[in-house]
Amino acid sequence: MIELKYAEARSYADPETAALRIMEIANTIEPAQGKIYIELINYPMLFKDKASPAEYWTGLQRAIENGWLKLHESGTFVTFTPAGADLFA
Repeated sequence: MIELKYAEARSYADPETAALRIMEIANTIEPAQGKIYIELINYPMLFKDKASPAEYWTGLQRAIENGWLKLHESGTFVTFTPAGADLFA
């Protein structure tokens, strides 16, 4: 008989949870001229928190949709919106 092992629930499978974690990470970063470089967010999320790239991207998109972050057209940095800054005020 084959024993099946169930996969553990992914911490960041919920886009809202991933978005909140991204906001927590972004809040710890000192902006350079108002900019938070995206690699300073994606490194801890992907390599320390072990989120998948899809979970990270979905969380980032949710943070943008929620009006918390604005992604620059170059994709290299984000900035807090007033609503995003108010999350941690």
